[in-house]
Amino acid sequence: MPKSPRYTETHARAGLDHRFPAIETFPNQFPGYEITIDVPEFTSVCPKTGLPDFGVLYIKYMPRRACLELKSLKEYLFEYRNLGIFQENIVNRVLEDVVKAAKPVWAVVRGEFNRRGGIGTTVEARYPRPKK
Repeated sequence: MPKSPRYTETHARAGLDHRFPAIETFPNQFPGYEITIDVPEFTSVCPKTGLPDFGVLYIKYMPRRACLELKSLKEYLFEYRNLGIFQENIVNRVLEDVVKAAKPVWAVVRGEFNRRGGIGTTVEARYPRPKK
């Protein structure tokens, strides 16, 4: 008898359809510089086990016409605290939402997640995305 998968498509897509608050921006005043934002107490929930995940999230980007407004970014990131979502999906979703809000020249989102069961995870996503 075939064994049922431990992780299903439902687990894999968990959290991706969540409605997040908007990330606000303000007009950029200068060209050609980088902004790095670190979130040292980032938390979310594993969609399979329901256990908390902890880590550090880094958002680095070069603004074009707009900069991310930090209070709204904090409120946006706080939504992940009780959301069941895989770490890989967090990083990619944050990247997509940052790009949608600020339309930067480029952006990198990196998640360094604490060890669980002796295994740590680092996930990094970049914009612009590679062409298919």
